[in-house]
Amino acid sequence: MNVLHALTSREVNFKALPPLSLYIHIPWCVKKCPYCDFNSHELKSVLSLSKESVGGIPDALEQQYVAALMRDLEMALPQIWGRKVYTVFFGGGTPSLLSGDAIAEIMRQVRMLLPLSNDAEITLEANPGTVETGRFTAFRDAGVNRLSMGIQSFSDEHLQALGRIHSGDDARNAIDVAMRHFDNINLDLMYALPGQSLEEALHDVRTALSFSPQHLSCYHLTLEPNTLFHNNPPALPDDDASADMQQKIEALLAEKGYQHYETSAFAKDKRRSRHNLNYWKFGDYLGLGAGAHSKLSFPDRVIRQMRYKQPKAYMEQVMQGTPVHIENEVSLAELPFEFMMNALRLNEGFDSALFSERTSLSLLSIQRELLEAERRGLLLRDISRIAPTALGQRFLNDLLEIFLADKH
Repeated sequence: MNVLHALTSREVNFKALPPLSLYIHIPWCVKKCPYCDFNSHELKSVLSLSKESVGGIPDALEQQYVAALMRDLEMALPQIWGRKVYTVFFGGGTPSLLSGDAIAEIMRQVRMLLPLSNDAEITLEANPGTVETGRFTAFRDAGVNRLSMGIQSFSDEHLQALGRIHSGDDARNAIDVAMRHFDNINLDLMYALPGQSLEEALHDVRTALSFSPQHLSCYHLTLEPNTLFHNNPPALPDDDASADMQQKIEALLAEKGYQHYETSAFAKDKRRSRHNLNYWKFGDYLGLGAGAHSKLSFPDRVIRQMRYKQPKAYMEQVMQGTPVHIENEVSLAELPFEFMMNALRLNEGFDSALFSERTSLSLLSIQRELLEAERRGLLLRDISRIAPTALGQRFLNDLLEIFLADKH
């Protein structure tokens, strides 16, 4: 008998809803990076501007987009009515292209419309090529209390290969400016870059560590579909060299006191990303903006949404009262995989009770899958915790495949 099928023939029935986060997508960049598969659009191509003339989003476009975001939020309120928001994340694209006034206006209306937690984590992504001291001051004054900077590398050669608009010196200067304004900073780095050696990858990490950031995200460069790199692949380090980089980077960060708590995330004590942890623990999030995704729970169902992707279409659809392009209900049979796809990214795993809290299913519904994952050495569990083994972390896709609903 398929226990999962038997137990998922009933309806979703949540005793309590998960924590709620707010994601706000800013879809423009100065330049589209060849590895990027996010919903981002070059400002200069949209507005027929030269690169040199793009210092930020033009006032009229910025005002139109902020108005659309706030109208979108107003229309979404019935779906999240009365629920406290614990984190806000401005992602992109390049949110640091927005003016301080725009961020302040967004946060003013968010506070007016939503019960925002007093200690809410409010993160803004910034590109080192768009850093201005005055703008960072305005972001901080608007309520941003965590900055995430897309450094990627400190090597001019590798930055050029990645299509970034900043140099190594720009990156170092931007971090200096950020450190004067924020006491909670994440630096994004990438490794296994075109032509990169092990020592070059470690040099990037050591340079980042010299600034003592509170958080580091170290990503392996992957060739995602629908990117320039996927269509014209550069020569990358082989699997053995990439694995060596990953191992040495993780060892270096552990030596320096950073906790490796998620596949690519490393944090000092009590500085883990609360927003991302809510994703990984299968919390809820409302996504506003072009192409933004939402996952929302109700007492009897879970839905996923995606807004219209093209900025112009998104703003038009908002004004027509229909910003959501796609909406699907997540079936009870799909919830175990959806949960595991997030929670098993956490190296320490998750509290066993969390599975039932976030899916409304008993652990008995995935007993066969858990046993199979244990048999293959991919999972460890005891009475209170379920976690991937070192092998499970390395072969995460194989571990997750065990929980796919349609494989039985």
